[in-house]
Amino acid sequence: MTGLLDRLVVIDAMELRSRVPMSVAIRAVQAVLESGFDPARDPIRTIVDVEHGELLLMPSDLGRYVGQKLATVAPGNPARGLERIQGVYLLLDGETLTPMAILDGTELTSIRTPAVSAAGVDLLAPADARSLVVFGTGPQGIRHVEAMRAIRPIERVRFVGRDRARADDAVRAIEAPGLDAAVGSVDDVRDADLVVCATTARSPLFEADLVADHAVVVAVGSHEPDARELDAALIARSQVVVETPEVALREAGDVVLAIEEGAFDPGSLVSLAEVVTRRAPVDVGRPRVLKTSGMGWEDLAVATAVLDHGTAAD
Repeated sequence: MTGLLDRLVVIDAMELRSRVPMSVAIRAVQAVLESGFDPARDPIRTIVDVEHGELLLMPSDLGRYVGQKLATVAPGNPARGLERIQGVYLLLDGETLTPMAILDGTELTSIRTPAVSAAGVDLLAPADARSLVVFGTGPQGIRHVEAMRAIRPIERVRFVGRDRARADDAVRAIEAPGLDAAVGSVDDVRDADLVVCATTARSPLFEADLVADHAVVVAVGSHEPDARELDAALIARSQVVVETPEVALREAGDVVLAIEEGAFDPGSLVSLAEVVTRRAPVDVGRPRVLKTSGMGWEDLAVATAVLDHGTAAD
């Protein structure tokens, strides 16, 4: 008789990536919202402070499957050559709660976060968006280029980062025929159709007046109420889309600080579900900001797609 661990499917980073291309992950996120799932039902993420960082406990239940991610955030890891965010994911049968698979949680997060961004940008951005500026030269910055290219005809990418060598590495990581990719500067925001902020910054990365009215700005770098990548002036002049207002008011410093400074009315927040299901019109006359903090249902949506898509050979 075999034990429980013997029956678990183990999916490493390489297999996870091969099973679920970015386009499939994006569609999986959109499909969950289109099905009528209300993200406000998702259990609240638990954040536990430990000596060298944080433990994030992220459960979710989408009916057919239940999942639990244990993610770790260790700010000192990049200096050690390790990823700042790591984790493991446990996928369970929704009815019996029997563990079915263990997934590489680090790779799952690196796919899920840009997939959620692209799921929203797909509805928010002009169909002909071609110019992308990315703040952040780590894995999330790089994978966001992949996600944006999956939904829009991106021709020009500029990476902005504090470390020139890392920025050069990021450019090399996305090089492709026909893609104009280079290290850029804050001034590139002026001509950008899309701006992605995937940094550890705790204060605004650029001035609000650099952002064109047609542009979409994505901020994914923080889940802390006292840290932000976008200034209050940009939040004030934009249509602001969040995972849920409750999560944004608890974890999204870009929103929380703008409210505290009297620049933004929380009642005007729009949920991602409202955008995906077309219940909220997109205001194309001003910038659109998509601020996400990360939720358990997003991981589960992508993990479900991983299991459902079998192996690459299938």
